Amino acid sequence: MAISDPVTLRFEPLEERYLDTMLNIEQEAYPEPWTRGMFHDEMRSNRSYFRVVFEGDILVGYCGFWLVLDEAHITTVVVRDSERGRGLGRRLLAHLLEAAQTANATMATLEVRESNDPARALYRSFGFTDVGRRKQYYPKSGEDAIVMLLEFDKADRYAG
Repeated sequence: MAISDPVTLRFEPLEERYLDTMLNIEQEAYPEPWTRGMFHDEMRSNRSYFRVVFEGDILVGYCGFWLVLDEAHITTVVVRDSERGRGLGRRLLAHLLEAAQTANATMATLEVRESNDPARALYRSFGFTDVGRRKQYYPKSGEDAIVMLLEFDKADRYAG
């Protein structure tokens, strides 16, 4: 399912040359940002599907999942602060779900901060449901993570 939008996005595989910009975006987006080493792990893993997203020449976000058997475990969906509110997160998530189904995943899972209401609402709009809680998942804040699941055969081709 493609989401129509006049904004043209370009999805490219993660490369070393993008890391400085991504680390800056991580700092603005999260209280517990990913490290350079974590992004290197994504580049080395044969289970990782990770894309950086450009609008023109501007890196506006990035997203990824790990394919483990038939599960696409979404690891990140990030939009640069200055680009939020334009529906880009929705487009990144739709891209991931399409890629996961192409890779023969039957479900997608993710963890999201309990306090991240906008992200939780986005995931629910695609058909994700809460299926668990990871107590004190985020070490600095001690905040819980909500585990969410989308089973593709039960989804309405994600309402995204």
